[in-house]
Amino acid sequence: MSASSYSRVQKWFLKYQHFFVFTAPMAFVVGVFFTAPTTASDPGLDYWLEFWWLFPVFLLGATIVNTVGISGSALFVPFLIFVFPLFAQPLEPETLVKVGLISEAFGLSSSSVAFIQYGLVDRRLALTLVGGSIPFVVGGALLSFVIPEPLFHALLGLALLAAASLLFKTNLDHGESEDADAAADGGTPGGNSGTADLPDDSNKLGPAGVETADDGTVTRVDRDGDDYVYTRGGYLRRAANYGIGGTFQGLAGFGIGELGIISMLGTKVPVRVAIGTNHIVVALTAVLASLVHVFGGGLVGGHSLSLASTPWNMVVFTVPATVTGGQIAPYVSNALSTRTIKRFVAMLFGIIAAALFLMAAGLG
Repeated sequence: MSASSYSRVQKWFLKYQHFFVFTAPMAFVVGVFFTAPTTASDPGLDYWLEFWWLFPVFLLGATIVNTVGISGSALFVPFLIFVFPLFAQPLEPETLVKVGLISEAFGLSSSSVAFIQYGLVDRRLALTLVGGSIPFVVGGALLSFVIPEPLFHALLGLALLAAASLLFKTNLDHGESEDADAAADGGTPGGNSGTADLPDDSNKLGPAGVETADDGTVTRVDRDGDDYVYTRGGYLRRAANYGIGGTFQGLAGFGIGELGIISMLGTKVPVRVAIGTNHIVVALTAVLASLVHVFGGGLVGGHSLSLASTPWNMVVFTVPATVTGGQIAPYVSNALSTRTIKRFVAMLFGIIAAALFLMAAGLG
């Protein structure tokens, strides 16, 4: 396919992204319903509708995490540990992480497409980060099959405490600034009006474009005309954060998003570009970790999970919910203060972490 043909296809896809985003979970649900093996000998309507109440719960969770820009499993996994058993049978750690990862993969893919459409994803940076994270994500996912449950809960609690601390300390406001003379996103206040020689790519929707100077300086313009100037330097600093975060992403279903966003902001990547690019990284690593959790148990002599052991009657509701939440999140972020949501999530993480430490100590 020629470059011009590829650009036309890309533009056409992004123009109609809402159709494709909502078609994917519908196709997933239909495929699961007709082809997925289950542990039930004759799964009827009662089996498939058993967990319908997960839809509103995961819809709310996906909207919250996509608004803040963190991993969905950071909320989904604790919910499945503490709340889900009150209404159903408790899940094994590797199973609940798998449900969280599958749901997160669809939800973040949904919001990732929206960020790409807006011109807020640095694809070169994203692919580099994903490539470096792969061995850590796979290793963490395989570790989840053999790690003792108390240690799993303790590590999960540590990850949540770290995420809470980072959320409290980091300014993740979408375009909000405490300095009236500087744009919070790293661009020129008021967009690119009056600024000459900014990229204007006719193959993208709106006044969007990106160009990289010989010295490595990246100039990016989003669909609203706001501009962002930064460099892709700081790979070694990001590599450490994404390595640790990738291990937790595979083990617990989250971590790479929280640590990743901090490392990008620390290397002067603008807030909105960092959040958009981070969505791609988390979505792709969640897909990879999901595959390892579905097929990889036998590779390490742990619990070998077959396709039939996957609780398909749960994910047929959680997947559409997270996709919808990913599309709602941009509107919520414009209507509410991201700072308020961020602090609420951080406090919730702290409470959940305390409960997990009690469980790990055999007191919960």
